[in-house]
Amino acid sequence: MDLSLTTEQQALRDTAREFVDAEIVPNIQEWDRAEAVDRAIVGKLGDIGFLGLTVPERYGGSGGNHLDYCLMMEEIGRGDSSVRGIVSVSLGLVAKTVLRFGTEQQKQAWLPGLCSGASLACFGLTEPDTGSDAANLNSKAVRDGDDWVINGSKMFITNGTWADLALIFARTGGTGPKGVSAFLVPTGTPGFSHTEIKGKLGLRGQSTGELTLDNVRVPAEAMLGSEGEGFRIAMAALDKGRMSVAAGCVGLARAALDASVRYATERDQFGKPIAGFQLVQEMLADMAVATDAARLLVWRVADLIDREQPFGTAASMAKLHATENAVNAANQAIQVFGGYGYIDEYPVGKYLRDARVMTLYEGTSQIQKLLIGRALTGVSAFT
Repeated sequence: MDLSLTTEQQALRDTAREFVDAEIVPNIQEWDRAEAVDRAIVGKLGDIGFLGLTVPERYGGSGGNHLDYCLMMEEIGRGDSSVRGIVSVSLGLVAKTVLRFGTEQQKQAWLPGLCSGASLACFGLTEPDTGSDAANLNSKAVRDGDDWVINGSKMFITNGTWADLALIFARTGGTGPKGVSAFLVPTGTPGFSHTEIKGKLGLRGQSTGELTLDNVRVPAEAMLGSEGEGFRIAMAALDKGRMSVAAGCVGLARAALDASVRYATERDQFGKPIAGFQLVQEMLADMAVATDAARLLVWRVADLIDREQPFGTAASMAKLHATENAVNAANQAIQVFGGYGYIDEYPVGKYLRDARVMTLYEGTSQIQKLLIGRALTGVSAFT
């Protein structure tokens, strides 16, 4: 297997790196303190084509394959996980899902705006009382003539207060996964409201909201896929979403490692740079090895997707390892920085705060282990 990048992929990675260094890195401290990313970054991401990677050009996308996408997500994750989340959700969870399951009319209606950055999307699955147990969500959609009327609430929704489109999962039938359907809901629809969630430990600059749907009426053609197919659609989206989170975590771990190496070579103690001490070198070496391993796991998922092979278990492995490594790398970076790592003059504290949630959303580390265990044994832990 050839792991070298093509000339085009090297150029894409370089473009992403330059964009991140110019448009994101200089702002991360300000955005984190203000608990708000400058929304102008959405248009810039669209202008450079990053919100349309893997979407065909006929729908306004940039084309490319999933390794291209991972290269881009790693660089954005290196810059700021709050910005990475904007792309992961709007493109990775929603636009790609519309591309796979949508009608031609739905694709034409939504994909050009999402790819250009003129519109932004959010993924409405998690609810106040249902996180990991998404098959038992409580939001309901009832058929009324040619329309569906949706009631319910969604919690911890990335892009929730910025989105123009919400992919909402609601119960249209009986209990369990077969009773769930998916709907493309414009957020300007009467009865749709949102509340921003502040005071987060990490991803402070990212728009995170609670959504409320109070008799939200949408036409029948707003349903994505078939009735009762919503849970399968959600899980398919999350499989690819886990690759996206993992790629971003490779970038975050890289940022923690790069910052640690720079600091260790500049900081003198006992008459020499702390990089000269073996235990510091051990921490740097552990971070480097684990981060390279995470990247290879991510690239395997991208390769499987592009070859149209089963990739769900590989995505769980990549997400599990990359997110846990991001937490560890950021924690080790604080150790290298010592007391300076504990103040926000340096970025490593932010890296740890941002990394911590990665082991929770789009399937906790424990859920990933259950999925991997089921793949190995054929025995489900959910029944």
